[in-house]
Amino acid sequence: MLSAALLSASAPPATAAGGVGDPVFPSLGNTGYRALAYDLSFDYRADTRTVDATAEITTRLTRTLAELSLDALGLDVHAVRVDGRPARFAAHDEKLTVTPVRPLHRGATARVTVEYSADPRAALPHTGWVPTRDGFAVAGQPASAHTVFPCDDHPGDKARFTVAVTAPDALRGVANGELTATEPLGDGRTTRRYASREPMATELVQVSVGDYTVRERPGPHGLPLRDVVPTARVAELAPALDLTAGQLEWAEQHLGPFPFESYGILPADTDDPAAFGFTGLETQTLTLYKPNFLRRPESQIGSHMMHELVHSWFGDSVTPATWADLWLNEGHADFYGLGYRYERGWPDAWGDTTLAARMRRVYGLGDQWRHDSGPVASPTADTLFDDQRYTGGALVLYALREKVGPAAFDRIERTFLREHRYGNASTRDYVRTASEVSGQDLSGFLDDWLYGRSTPPMPGHPDWTVTPATDAPAAGARAAGRGATEGTGTI
Repeated sequence: MLSAALLSASAPPATAAGGVGDPVFPSLGNTGYRALAYDLSFDYRADTRTVDATAEITTRLTRTLAELSLDALGLDVHAVRVDGRPARFAAHDEKLTVTPVRPLHRGATARVTVEYSADPRAALPHTGWVPTRDGFAVAGQPASAHTVFPCDDHPGDKARFTVAVTAPDALRGVANGELTATEPLGDGRTTRRYASREPMATELVQVSVGDYTVRERPGPHGLPLRDVVPTARVAELAPALDLTAGQLEWAEQHLGPFPFESYGILPADTDDPAAFGFTGLETQTLTLYKPNFLRRPESQIGSHMMHELVHSWFGDSVTPATWADLWLNEGHADFYGLGYRYERGWPDAWGDTTLAARMRRVYGLGDQWRHDSGPVASPTADTLFDDQRYTGGALVLYALREKVGPAAFDRIERTFLREHRYGNASTRDYVRTASEVSGQDLSGFLDDWLYGRSTPPMPGHPDWTVTPATDAPAAGARAAGRGATEGTGTI
């Protein structure tokens, strides 16, 4: 995108190429423009369990385009307009190509409106829809938001979002952010409108319809807490949901003020293992969960709840520049989730009771995990959610803290969060911040940990050893972080 911005405004109109060349998902995203804002409308039809929708995307052109592409899959597109004028469109290869009446010029702002319908239960190669007993929720991470709405589906193109959800009066439509309007339509349906104050990546959008009760209450320093709970399960899930305020206090002590307008949990009313392949997902301001997980005792769910909460800082506020930078999200979430666990004296699945003991165990698996899943900051699409990005990422952070000391480490963390607040950051950005704040060049040290094919020595622990790698995968290395760490609550 940066190179496109340097093209001359007098250059001939171009065709937006498919994909921005992400290291993990190269076909995702689109060149030639940046998304500024999405105005999404969803109308849930309970009789057919389908959705009629409109997506209005405001874009700024970084080069002159004869046609523009959006990521889209499984959407039945009825009409497309550009700046209010009908435009030709064609769907192909998870893209929706839009051809306006006239070329769109570099530097201009264009408004692309797509009218479409979708079936949340449709069989697709991958999907961001989560069908529930009486509606749906959304889980777009990592590469499926464009099955829910046409978009520039790459984390590096964050934008503002407003969402309107229309549902029968017996149900309730919800979305990220703040409720700004409730509009009864007089025909047994109601539209609710939501706005997110801060920009958001497409994979973090949450929209849901169901028989919900909204639990609102003040959190630390008056932060609004909003849980959206299946009405039949409010009493059952209340003990877990009531843990949030204390967890927020702990997280803010380590990471600074909560970065968004509110926080809450959405237990989508499904426990179908096929509905979504993980227990929780950090959709911005409203974390998605499978409800049965939240029925467990605090000692079994508290660390995972902290993991998802920490994503508000690492992942939602500071979003990875590319999918290869995912360890910044998951490594930090595991690092603080583990810290929370051991401070409370909850042993993990292996009986470890301290962070050092857990890290020593993971350290011993380091070469095997690198053999099975690649270096921490070099995932593939198949290994993106392996434990290497999760607890392997936490091990990198532990090594850094051992190298620079706890005080310098805390300064690195807060500086990184402050410098990239509400934006994107890469692995290289983190290495740069660590070096600048610590006053020492940490590029070689962190490169060895993040990209090396063998596990470096652990600072301060010369007695820690690494088991040699074999061709037999280690238990947990390919269990996928969502299954092994996030999914079981044994983080």
